[in-house]
Amino acid sequence: MGNKKTTALSGAVLAAVTLALSACGGGGGGATGEVAAPPSDPKDVSGEIKVLTQRTDLAQNGTLEKYAAEFNKIYPKVKVTFDGITDYEGEVKIRMNTKSYGDVLFIPGAVAKNDYPKFFAPLGTAEELSKYRFSDKTEVDGKVYGIAQFGTANGFVYNKALWKKAGVTAWPKTPQEFITGLKAVKDKTGATPYYTNFKDGWPLVQWTANNGSVGCDAQASNKLAGPVSPWKEGGELRTIDGLLHDIVKQGLSEKDPTTTNWENSKSLLADGKIGAMMLGSWSITQMQAVAKDSGLNPEDIGFMPFPVQKDGKFCAALVSDYQQAVNVHSDNKPAARAWVDWFTEKSGFAEKEGVVSAVKTAPMPATLKEFVDNDVIFFDRSEAKTAAVNDIDDAAEIGLNKQDYRQKLIDTARGAEKGSLEDFFASLNKRWDEAAKTVGS
Repeated sequence: MGNKKTTALSGAVLAAVTLALSACGGGGGGATGEVAAPPSDPKDVSGEIKVLTQRTDLAQNGTLEKYAAEFNKIYPKVKVTFDGITDYEGEVKIRMNTKSYGDVLFIPGAVAKNDYPKFFAPLGTAEELSKYRFSDKTEVDGKVYGIAQFGTANGFVYNKALWKKAGVTAWPKTPQEFITGLKAVKDKTGATPYYTNFKDGWPLVQWTANNGSVGCDAQASNKLAGPVSPWKEGGELRTIDGLLHDIVKQGLSEKDPTTTNWENSKSLLADGKIGAMMLGSWSITQMQAVAKDSGLNPEDIGFMPFPVQKDGKFCAALVSDYQQAVNVHSDNKPAARAWVDWFTEKSGFAEKEGVVSAVKTAPMPATLKEFVDNDVIFFDRSEAKTAAVNDIDDAAEIGLNKQDYRQKLIDTARGAEKGSLEDFFASLNKRWDEAAKTVGS
C-alpha cells in the first residue's frame, strides 16, 4: 500500500492509549446510543457522507472514488466524499474535540475503549456482529462499535531468491534456525540479512502482533491483563523480543539503524539487497508491486511465519487492522452504515489488497497461499481484554504498540545503550507488574 505507515501501525496492534479527549454528548445527529442499523432497502437511503481515511494515496489517485462509484450502483442516492489525512492519529484526535469528525472513520488509537459510546454509534450487539472477525475488539457492554477494515497475519517478508542463494529453502522452525538462516544470507550473499526499519519506528511495533503466534494461543493478548511478567522465561514476548535482540546483537541487521528508510526498504528487499523484514501480510502486495515496477520478479517476494512450531505446526494469529466506525453525531447514520457494510462485504478491497477479509466465511487471500499450502494454523486473536491491557501498558509507560522500547532494545543489543538483555527484561517485567497492581487488573 502506498501510504502504509499509519495503516501498519494499526495492523494488528494499534493501542487504545487513553488520552484526554473531550467527552462529547449526543446531539447533532441523534442521541448517544442510537444504533446505526443496516438499512433494509437501498432505495430509501440518501444523504452525503464523509469518510475519513489514512490512505492518502488511494484518496488522491482516484481509487476510493472508483469504490464509491460501485457503491452508488446499489445506493444511488448517497454521495460519498473522502478526506485523506496524512497524520491520521494526530489530526482526528483533535477533530474529535468537536462533533465534526466525518460520518465514517477509523477508530483512532487515542480513544480509550470504554469511551467508544461517547464518540461512535453502536452497530449492533456482539451476537449480531459475530459474522465478522475481531468484533470483540470494539465491544463495550455487549454492543459493538467498529467493524474491522481487514485483518492481517504477521511474519517475515523475505526475498526467496536470496535465501535460496544462501542455501536456505525451508522455513526455519526455531529462533535459532532463523538466526542460522540470516547468517547464511550474510556469509554467502553479502546482503544485509535483516532490516529493522529502526528510524521510521512503526515497523518495530509489528513484532507485537506475533503475540499469540508463538504459543498458538488465541488468548495470548488477554493473558497480559495482570501482573504476569510478560517477559519472563517462556513468555511469548520474551521469545519475540529475544529474537529481535539476537539478530542485532549478532550483527545480522543494517550497520547503522538510525539511517533506515521505510520506502527505500521495499526496493532493497525486492532487489535482494536485504533478506527479510518483520511485517504484516498487508505488506506483501507492496513489495511485489515494487519488484514489478523495478523489472524484478514479484514471485521472489515470500512470507514466512514466526519461527516457532506448536505440535509440529506453524501458527499465525490474525489481528485486526483499523476498525471502521460511525460518528455518533452523524446526520446520516443509515448511509454511513451502508458504506461500512458494503465496503467490508462487497467492495473486494480486502481481496485486492491481499489482506484477510473481516468476513469469517471469506477465503484466505492469495498472498497467504504458502501459509495455506503448508498447513499453517490460522486463528483470530481475541482482544476482549484490550482495554485492561492498554491501561496497564499506559501506566507502565512501556508502549507495546509504540516504537520506543524496541528502539531501546536494539540500542542495548548494539551497545549504544548500557545494560544486558536480562536486565532489560527484568525492568519491563517489574514496571508491568507494578502497573497491573496499580490499575487493579
